[in-house]
This record gives sequence, C-alpha cells and structure tokens, in this order.
Amino acid sequence: MFNDIGALELVTIVVLAILVFGPDKLPKVIQDVTGFIRKIRAFSDSAKQDIRSELGPDFKDFEFEDLNPKTFIRKQLSENEDLQEIRSSFDLRKELNEVSDAVNNPEPDPAPASTTSPSGTAGPDLLKKPEAPAAEQRVRFDADAT
Repeated sequence: MFNDIGALELVTIVVLAILVFGPDKLPKVIQDVTGFIRKIRAFSDSAKQDIRSELGPDFKDFEFEDLNPKTFIRKQLSENEDLQEIRSSFDLRKELNEVSDAVNNPEPDPAPASTTSPSGTAGPDLLKKPEAPAAEQRVRFDADAT
C-alpha cells in the first residue's frame, strides 16, 4: 500500500502531522488511524470469506486478485496451451539477430555495374567524384574581360 512512498515524502508527512495535530495529540491520532485501518482490513477479510462461502466448492481456487484485468489476462495466456504453442513458434530474438547480422555484415556486391548508357556507349560514372578540369578547360572570369 505504501511501497511507493520515499524517505523525503515520509519526513514531509511526519512534519505536517506534527504541525497540524501537535506533539501532544499525535500519538493518539496514530493509534486511531491504525485502529481504523485494522477495522477496514477485518471487514474486507470477512467480506471475502462470505463471498467464498457463497460461491461454493466450485470456486475454491478463486482469488480476488484475479479480478484485476492485467492479472486475469496474464493468467489466461499462461494457462492456454494453444497460445503457448503459437507463442513458442514466434522466436523474435532469432529474427532480430538475423536482421542485425544482415545490417552489420552486408554481403559484398557482385561485379560493379557497367558504365554504359542504354545505347551501349560508355558514359560517365555519376557516383565517382569528377576530376578537376585541365587549365585550358577552365573559364576565366576577369573584371576587365568585358
């Protein structure tokens, strides 16, 4: 019930309780609260026993925690044999390992594609960095060349 309360939160609650009720009345308030919690637990336990006795022997393994939807689904999935077979047929780790191996270790490409155009003549390799043009091929831009 109080599993998610941290130390700082607990100290804050204690300080607030001392400020609100005072150090004189605080022990009496704690006794009243613990007595109230005990009464609630006793009432809950007797209600569970009454429900179990009314349900009869057919529901002797009935647990109230099974009424939680997550617990119910988890229990049904673990008990159903057909679903276990389907679940075992899917080996996701194996599939993920195959995909990661394919990505990390790509197979080398076969012979590089030829650089011929559809007409059969050799064309430039567009994936290769072009060479710098020769000095006579360069265009000069001079200010006085107008």
